[in-house]
Amino acid sequence: MKIPIDPLSLTPAISVLYKMWIRSLRFKDQAGWEKIRSLHEQGRPLVLCLWHEEIFAVTGFGYTKTRDLVTFVSQSKDGELITRVLLSLGHVPARGSSSKGGVRALLKAKRIMEQQHRMAVFTIDGPRGPRRVPKDGPIFLAQRAGAKIVPLRAFPRRAIVFEKSWDHFQVPYPFTSCPVRVGDPYDVTTEKLTEEVMGREREKLRQAMESLKPD
Repeated sequence: MKIPIDPLSLTPAISVLYKMWIRSLRFKDQAGWEKIRSLHEQGRPLVLCLWHEEIFAVTGFGYTKTRDLVTFVSQSKDGELITRVLLSLGHVPARGSSSKGGVRALLKAKRIMEQQHRMAVFTIDGPRGPRRVPKDGPIFLAQRAGAKIVPLRAFPRRAIVFEKSWDHFQVPYPFTSCPVRVGDPYDVTTEKLTEEVMGREREKLRQAMESLKPD
């Protein structure tokens, strides 16, 4: 006889395991977080951008530094589990994605950024890819919120890589060294976001992300 298990009931255990895993990692950011901390303390709105494949490590790094974050989560069933885990980390989730509820989530995030003085976190090629191809959302949000974009990447020295997943999702081995690189914060254009302008901004963001290297 099978006893069905509701995955959501496992949220507390998953949250504890994740926090323990993160605490075992040896993050090295070369004082990069100082760029973010300084701007945040000055009251500057920020949109922190990461690749979907690096969520595990980058989210963990953020957890070691701050709780002042609003994060985008899809409206899928899996998104509900992720939402609960993020809440346990101190994030405020905004539910929606590029395929469903995206504009509503972006506007909600903007309000949260303004009212609660939180930084937005964006997996810029999620939730379904293509891999390492930025979408419009972070650019739209940054312009509407008057925020700077901050490229952010993690490079675990040893990790399990799920090669068959669309993003080659990475899970760092416990206790591994994990360099983190923070790019130079920059402002998006104030021009009207036509497709041509948006395409240019997406490419600028892609290049900023790809320019970050572990050493």
